[in-house]
Amino acid sequence: MTQFLKIYEDNPNEAAIKKVVEVLKNGGVIIYPTDTVYGLGCDITNTKALERVAKLKGIKLEKANLSFICYNLSHISDYVKQIDTATFKLLKRALPGPYTFILPGNNDLPKVFKNKKTVGIRVPDNSIIRAIIKELGNPIISTSIHDEDEIIEYSTDPELIFEKWQNKVDMVIDGGYGDNIPSTIIDLSGYEPEVIREGKGSLDIL
Repeated sequence: MTQFLKIYEDNPNEAAIKKVVEVLKNGGVIIYPTDTVYGLGCDITNTKALERVAKLKGIKLEKANLSFICYNLSHISDYVKQIDTATFKLLKRALPGPYTFILPGNNDLPKVFKNKKTVGIRVPDNSIIRAIIKELGNPIISTSIHDEDEIIEYSTDPELIFEKWQNKVDMVIDGGYGDNIPSTIIDLSGYEPEVIREGKGSLDIL
């Protein structure tokens, strides 16, 4: 049975965070708040859970463009090739914040992502998901939850998200209403930063 767990962003409850981490460590798939739209994700080290996320999205895992949600910049170096000073300064300016940065992946990416040249990295400005990742000890995978409604692209109400997903995931975290504008995606894997999608994050950081 899917758990529905209320966590307050201004004061994430330690026991609740531990409960989420337990679900993740057991290969669970969760829906959680970020600083933009609600995300669907799991522990990046659990292949079975990753396959479940890909299946829920109707995509092949090897082809999926899933982002890693990290606690801070130190997590990034675990999965990304050495970056130059200008790139590091840009990341430091923007994160935590509503951005996804595409960076060159290194050889320590989880097995299922070995053939990927790049990896999307997020450090959301949201205390709930960051507390979960800190307790877990490694990033979780992230993909946005789209809504079937043609006008509303993303689901924002946690209770409605729970209604829709309760038989598909292990836990839905209610962190209050979500945003309906996704993160800004910036590709930093080439010579110049390239804006792939303009979302909530301002381009003034470039």
